[in-house]
Amino acid sequence: MAVFAYRAAQEGTTPVRGTITADTPYQARDVLRDRGLTVHDVTEVKPGSQASGLGVEFGFQRGHQGQVVDFIRELATLLAVGVPMLEAMTTIARQCRGGFRQIVLDLHERIASGSSLAEAMRFHPRTFDDFCLNIVEVGESAGTLDASLSRLAEFRERSAQLKGRIATAMFYPCIVLTMALGVSLFLMSYVVPKLLDGLLEAGRPIPWPTRMVKGASDLLIQRWPILLLLALGLSVGVMALYRSRRGRMVWHRAQLRIPLVGELIRKQTVVRVAIIISTLIKSGIVFEKAVRIASRTTRNSVLRGALEQVEAAVHAGRDIAQSLEKTKAFSPTVVQIFAVGEQSGRLEEMLDRLAVNYDQQINTATTRLTALLEPLLIILMVVLVGFIAFATVLPMLEAGNVL
Repeated sequence: MAVFAYRAAQEGTTPVRGTITADTPYQARDVLRDRGLTVHDVTEVKPGSQASGLGVEFGFQRGHQGQVVDFIRELATLLAVGVPMLEAMTTIARQCRGGFRQIVLDLHERIASGSSLAEAMRFHPRTFDDFCLNIVEVGESAGTLDASLSRLAEFRERSAQLKGRIATAMFYPCIVLTMALGVSLFLMSYVVPKLLDGLLEAGRPIPWPTRMVKGASDLLIQRWPILLLLALGLSVGVMALYRSRRGRMVWHRAQLRIPLVGELIRKQTVVRVAIIISTLIKSGIVFEKAVRIASRTTRNSVLRGALEQVEAAVHAGRDIAQSLEKTKAFSPTVVQIFAVGEQSGRLEEMLDRLAVNYDQQINTATTRLTALLEPLLIILMVVLVGFIAFATVLPMLEAGNVL
């Protein structure tokens, strides 16, 4: 069966939009008419696509991240207490809003038509990734879907906490940097020209700091369209370079070499990979497939390439630890933990400990990074604004000395 997005109306009510599962568009129209609806449009929705013009979005949105976690957690709870799948989906759909509600309704339609939850989720790849699909599929096969969904929700929540911690650490430095740029632009475009016009008209010699500030102010005021075009062109060029595979690889390699930041990125990736592999192994998925899924969720191209090399080496029959060590992308501690876990047969337990340990180290590293950035940015703001103020006041002081 296929999924069709429809736009219809009922007598005396406003138009309604939704999805329905049917073999053909004609069958979908017949079912909608049996429900007492006047059908306006019926459009087939391809897997992972959007129903254009019908307001039913099947693509991933950032606002859906929290809703996905809530959906998984609530579905696991309802299934654990014995609520049937379709009834649980109906209950959750009543609490959802926006485009994600249409996704839940689509899942309900597909499950009602005989599909499994994993098969229904495959039609929304930008909302439910490979990691989610494999966990759900294994849970359905083993009859432990509620437990699998609980583990999946725990992973999503831990990932959200990690991202939130880093975002919180960078919040104050970003505010300081924005304030410094804003104050500097205000002084250069409004204050400096008014204060220096009188001195220039008097024909007095201007010190070199004042000439620098005046030149920058004139450039900002008179050539701002050119500066704006240059900034836009630079942004487009950087984005085009980043979208290319080679450019992205160069940027990601440079990130790993930045002091503190590179180590933070590396450890954050290790935590995510360790949790994913541990969760998948606990769910009954073999290591090779778990590494493949973990590599797809890794954003840094260098580390993702290293994981792909590990997958190929394990597929060829090599040891996990030796494969990791050859990539030279992971620390000796990570390699040793994989080696001990592989030899003892408790790899998932070792990875859980690694994730907890590195999670604590990330927390300490972000605290140190914030403590280092805050005074540096404050000093930068003081120096920048102070230099502009000094360059503006200096000719006035010299004029007073002459008098």
